[in-house]
Amino acid sequence: MIKKERDMIEVAFANSLSKKVPFPALEYCVLLWSEYPFSFKLRRKRLSKLGDYRFDPRTKTHTVTINQDLNRYQFLMTYVHEVAHRVVHRSKSGQKPHGVEWKTKFKALMLPLLRPEVFPSDLLSVLAKHMKNPKASVAADPQLARAFAKYDESNGAFTLSEVPLKGEFNFRNRRFQKLEKKRTRSVCQDLGNGKRYLIPELAEVKLVD
Repeated sequence: MIKKERDMIEVAFANSLSKKVPFPALEYCVLLWSEYPFSFKLRRKRLSKLGDYRFDPRTKTHTVTINQDLNRYQFLMTYVHEVAHRVVHRSKSGQKPHGVEWKTKFKALMLPLLRPEVFPSDLLSVLAKHMKNPKASVAADPQLARAFAKYDESNGAFTLSEVPLKGEFNFRNRRFQKLEKKRTRSVCQDLGNGKRYLIPELAEVKLVD
């Protein structure tokens, strides 16, 4: 790829990110993309995940996708989370997807961003604690999930992670009861048909009094 073409792609990439991450973090995000190239795509809201990383062995290409509905702080963390997968892929040798190597790289890539110019102070304190031993997903850390939720545009929304066991809630116009929490999902019973379903802890729900 000639330099002029790459520069144009970089500008387009920076423009797309500028609307999604805090401005003080933009240059760093672009630098990561430049150092570890990948195809970047925005996705509609996905209940099962906030983002993902894929490697196509046929074309030797890397792809990172992020849900476009995330607030800019959660978008930034998710972006770095997936870039960490991209980086460790180069030395992948059977390690767990969210094992020691990924955690070490994720922590290293997030460190330059853990400052008040990037994250609000209330979120920064919770995030710094989380990054001491980062989880595979935000849903696995309810305190961090609640901290991020404060900055969502949908005021008054709750996530399943905030519903206590045996608590009832409405989801997709159906009423459920939360029975058992697993890692990133919970077993919930549809009170209409009696069937049980696994629902992501990050799913937005309406609490039932």
